Amino acid sequence: MTIPLSTCRTACPDPSGRPFATRPVRHSLLAAIGAAAVLGLAGCGTQQPEIPAPKPEEVRAKIARLIPANIPDRQGWARDIYAAFDALDIPPNDENICSVLAVTVQESTFQATPPVPGLAKIARDEIYLRAGRLHVPRFMVDAALDVKSPNGKTYSQRLAAVRTEEQLSAIFDDFLGIMPLGKQLFGTLNPVKTGGPMQVSIAFAEDRRWTYPYERKGSIRDEVFTRRGGMYFGIAHLLDYPTSYREPLYRFADFNAGWYASRNAAFQAAVSRASGIKLALDGDLIIHGSSKAGQTERAVRALAGKLDMSETAIRNALERGDTHGFEKTDLYEKVFALAEKRAGKPLPRAVLPGIRLESPKITRNLTTAWFANRVNDRHLACMKRARS
Repeated sequence: MTIPLSTCRTACPDPSGRPFATRPVRHSLLAAIGAAAVLGLAGCGTQQPEIPAPKPEEVRAKIARLIPANIPDRQGWARDIYAAFDALDIPPNDENICSVLAVTVQESTFQATPPVPGLAKIARDEIYLRAGRLHVPRFMVDAALDVKSPNGKTYSQRLAAVRTEEQLSAIFDDFLGIMPLGKQLFGTLNPVKTGGPMQVSIAFAEDRRWTYPYERKGSIRDEVFTRRGGMYFGIAHLLDYPTSYREPLYRFADFNAGWYASRNAAFQAAVSRASGIKLALDGDLIIHGSSKAGQTERAVRALAGKLDMSETAIRNALERGDTHGFEKTDLYEKVFALAEKRAGKPLPRAVLPGIRLESPKITRNLTTAWFANRVNDRHLACMKRARS
């Protein structure tokens, strides 16, 4: 259990037919030949004028208009959202804009550091829970929390007043750096895992090898808790990877469950159909960081003879499960061929992962499917406004 997680573990064609998060097509020899052919035919008819790309100020104005009217500083939000699209080279079309706005409304209602109800109790209970696992008596925990922190207040006083994940993260940074018991309970890892207006994973922001477009005053963790940084990393997590999805619903599920979780859940369903072995459709194809075969890998191995593949070849293909290229592997194609032959019909290439959301913050029985459908409803409403 971590403190405090968001509902995150967190493609649809645009009018041109491209997946909506893909980047603009660059010039190529094929494009040049096509253009020459069009120009050659133009003399026989009326050439259609090229529609100019919208200006940045026009895009920012559209974003501001699509943000809910009750949100303060819509122009400021629009500037940061447009800056992220520009830095990541993601087209700011209606599909992409509405996808970002839908997730942001769902996760934080456009608050850079959204308050979490009952966060002080959640944090203290988690500390006691971890201490219990290590057989550390509660009185020792209380004594450690009664020590004054760098700002002059005790950790206990600061915990009692905490309202946001940003505040809680700052407390743990101090606690881990100064208190021996902090390192005993949490190692060197701040247990606050998500943050910002899109509740993006801090580990995702820290691991991603990109050029952050802003001058940093602190750490990447600190930037996640800002509006500009939270939107930048959140948009990257939502849109900056290629997919073959034809509906944004599955990208919303991936935002919650991890990249390609929807594609991988569909693959697991195909494996289950071909092998007769029931599998959890969670999108996890292997046990990461371990050579041990998990449930999905064992089910695929049961098909090794029909697939005409060795266990090594199966493993190598499954290790590509967090990439777009997995869809081009022999394993992926052969499994679906077997499953569709048995089913007697085509099978979907994306399904909503069957994951129950778990976090100290969550008090209801929520799932990834619930999250994806909620965001999708918001996305559809935004698209309706964009077209009006």
